[in-house]
Amino acid sequence: MSKAHLILSGVHRHYGTGDTMVRVLEAADLTVQSGELVALVAPSGAGKSTLLHLSGLLESPQGGEVEIIGIKTSQLGDRGRTQLRRSTVGYVYQFHHLLPEFTALENVSMPQLIAGKSPREAEARSMELLDLLGVGPRASHRPAELSGGEQQRVAIARAAANHPKVILADEPTGNLDPETSDLVFAALRSLIKNEGAAALIATHNHDLARRADRIVTLKGGLVVPHIL
Repeated sequence: MSKAHLILSGVHRHYGTGDTMVRVLEAADLTVQSGELVALVAPSGAGKSTLLHLSGLLESPQGGEVEIIGIKTSQLGDRGRTQLRRSTVGYVYQFHHLLPEFTALENVSMPQLIAGKSPREAEARSMELLDLLGVGPRASHRPAELSGGEQQRVAIARAAANHPKVILADEPTGNLDPETSDLVFAALRSLIKNEGAAALIATHNHDLARRADRIVTLKGGLVVPHIL
């Protein structure tokens, strides 16, 4: 039986005060199971980034609860939230943000070395991920020597390097052509299933969203099912 790695319960998030207050989320609920890929499709400005930031503990809600691997984060201080985020959450952004002076292998190894793994352990894990994502033969290449799709697959490998329980992605194929987008999304989906992570992916690409396990959108401050 799968386990919920990410649960948002009655989450409220607003910005500003008084007449200028913008209410983004109002008692929003969302549960993502281990190994489940949920696509988040909503218009620009609807609050997709806010939902991702709350899910990844980059922001705190004004009400409600964000629970990751069974831990109620409202009870944590700043340090506890940071430690939980570093140990359990992996991010994939629209732009890869790879370090240009390091190879693909080194980029994926970096977060593992920071977490205390030995160089040998980090290299073995990095090659495992790069191979899984189809870019193993490019391990010794620097980002400038990789195609856009290869760069993004290396970024996905880096996000998964420390076995995160939650993977969040913000338009991960937004800068790629349709064919490359298909390859990257398939690689990301395979990784999520292989790792047993709970994944929430914001995307404008309806064709890719249909390949998720479930599609949700934001309506009236709530997270609701969506059919494309």
